[in-house]
Amino acid sequence: MANIDLSGYNLAELKGLQHDIEREIKSRQHQDLQKAREQILAIAQEAGVSVEELLAAGGKKSKTGKGQKVQARYQNPSDNSQTWTGRGRQPKWIAEGLAKGKALDDFRI
Repeated sequence: MANIDLSGYNLAELKGLQHDIEREIKSRQHQDLQKAREQILAIAQEAGVSVEELLAAGGKKSKTGKGQKVQARYQNPSDNSQTWTGRGRQPKWIAEGLAKGKALDDFRI
């Protein structure tokens, strides 16, 4: 990058340059973003997928599962409305059943 001697500019001129530089930076960022969008659209069309499908598939892979619902694997035999996914702390009815000698598979749905 070339060194530019700015010592000959007054404050107003420097601020004007700063404004012009910031405007040019925003313009180039916008151009880069537009170019990236066009490339993504071209790749999606080439693959025969919509951009929505492409983004949805990528989103599922990048998430760590946070906030996603998991299907229940265990159910209370005496109250079918009580279920457990097998993750996190065991419900009281599972702990009590295990203490009475039942196996975890006895609660499997």
